[in-house]
Amino acid sequence: MIGSPLEGVRILSLAEQYPGPYATLLLADLGAEVTLIERPDGGDPARKYKSLFSSLSRNKRSVVLDLKSAAGRESLSELSKTADVLIEGYRPDVMKKLGLSYVEVSSLNRRLIYLSLTGFGQNGPYRRRPVHDLSCQGLAGVLFQHRRTGTLQVPFHLPVADLASGTLAALGVVSALLARERTGHGCYIDLAMTDSLVSWMTAYLYASLNGRPMAEVYEEEPGYGTFTCADKKVITLSIAHEDHYWQALCRSTGLEHLASATHEDRVQHASDYRAQLAAAIAKEPLDAWANIFNTIEIPWGDVLELNEVARDPQLRTRDLFVRLSANDDGEWHVNQPLQFDCYKTGIRLPPPKLGEHTQEILSRCESSPTALSGER
Repeated sequence: MIGSPLEGVRILSLAEQYPGPYATLLLADLGAEVTLIERPDGGDPARKYKSLFSSLSRNKRSVVLDLKSAAGRESLSELSKTADVLIEGYRPDVMKKLGLSYVEVSSLNRRLIYLSLTGFGQNGPYRRRPVHDLSCQGLAGVLFQHRRTGTLQVPFHLPVADLASGTLAALGVVSALLARERTGHGCYIDLAMTDSLVSWMTAYLYASLNGRPMAEVYEEEPGYGTFTCADKKVITLSIAHEDHYWQALCRSTGLEHLASATHEDRVQHASDYRAQLAAAIAKEPLDAWANIFNTIEIPWGDVLELNEVARDPQLRTRDLFVRLSANDDGEWHVNQPLQFDCYKTGIRLPPPKLGEHTQEILSRCESSPTALSGER
């Protein structure tokens, strides 16, 4: 082990709630020193949701600065002089009004990488529109099936726009850091949550843009879905176009008369075949199907409750759940998933209290003005 991949990289984060914090979580777990620049009136609004904030804020430090005050803005400018990265999540032009835009801050540090993470980006007719995850999903086409079928139920709760943009923000930062090794100077990155989801929709949108049938991307397969067993436990089957998986499934479930169905036939009769498969799965408990499906080697899995995920033997083997300390009262966290053979990654610091590291971090500055925490 020779340290962490991003050891020595200093990141200032003014991006709140979910996308920015997820991006800096990834970077912090890889060794970057992440400092949260928080407002004096309660800090990041996500602090109101303890589990959300704590899960995303390990390995980070907290500094409180009142950016409405000249002293607070001066302190951020001073911190920017020795930072490698600044990430902000305000609406367009807010940082410019504060005198902290990329043009202004980079004049103090030409090596600074400055990333703005917003809902719609820095240009376009929607640039000033407030947005949360679900609206990004709608605009990016993620919910196209909801519109086509008219089943406008509550969408899946995973905030995919937040997570997609957070992941791409981390990738953008690492790419810019690598490029800086060649050029010697930083750059500005404009990233939108909605654009990130449009990128995720690449295959679907390619077909649409080029007048290609959606079947070239995705088709309804009867063996691809969730099924309830006799003991009311739920499993997934993820058989796509593969005839050999379908044949093995049919023979193991008593549906030999469907084993010869081709992919085209399965798609055409998906509803009927799925109903027959569901009835067959409902005859035996999960453990029985687990033994059968593992023996014939087809893709399947449990559908777990949240409190069962950390007990799964595969996930435990992968060291995805770690305690912050060896003490029994230490908080559990979800570990970052990249496993390097020669670098240390993971959890070093607990989630910070609001402003916990203000004096420590500001003491590094050339000057340490007062009025840092909102005092006038």
